[in-house]
Amino acid sequence: MKILFPASFGNRLVMSGQYVFAAVGILTIGYWACGSANPVLFQRKEAQHFAKQLETRGAFGAVGERSASSLEVERQASQEGAVIANLAIPRIGLSVMVVEGDEEDDLKLAIGHIPGTARPGTPGNIGIAGHRDTFFRPLRLISKDDVIVLTTPREVDRYKVVSTRIVDRDDVRVLYPTGRDTLTLVTCYPFYYVGAAPKRFIVRAERFEASEKTAPQGFQ
Repeated sequence: MKILFPASFGNRLVMSGQYVFAAVGILTIGYWACGSANPVLFQRKEAQHFAKQLETRGAFGAVGERSASSLEVERQASQEGAVIANLAIPRIGLSVMVVEGDEEDDLKLAIGHIPGTARPGTPGNIGIAGHRDTFFRPLRLISKDDVIVLTTPREVDRYKVVSTRIVDRDDVRVLYPTGRDTLTLVTCYPFYYVGAAPKRFIVRAERFEASEKTAPQGFQ
């Protein structure tokens, strides 16, 4: 037996479905907006706090004191997720805070210092990781000889890009100790790959001048 529903019932059903889809859409957009806003707010707040911290410390001494300050930085016990530096690449318009650690929660808000590598502000090979679809997206534009400025609460170090390369995702040799003060940036590759990217894009830079013990004027 065929059951006939009143036309008004069908209209109400259609309207109810539209409301459901609209609600789902609003919730999805709201979730995406919150996820996008959190990193922006974190970066803005931490950059301001970091700049104020540098201002209050003023001048940190002569360049020749690098080894002493490095030992002091090494002794500092940074907690997971703590802000430890600012990394800037002026030519490609990148300026981002660096946190301790490379766990997923860390990389949602910033770029992260890779545990086991030299800490920012100390000699050795400093490894820093970031997502290719957020903070490290501009790395696709990087070129040899670009200058990278790494600012810690103790000093400002400048590095010059010497090479870029693509390696397998499990190739950790790029993070091995080096004979020079080195900065190694790591992100997934290809940049526009959908899903878990199979490769890693590596930027290798070397420190090219003595560190400055003075606080910068601020971050972009």
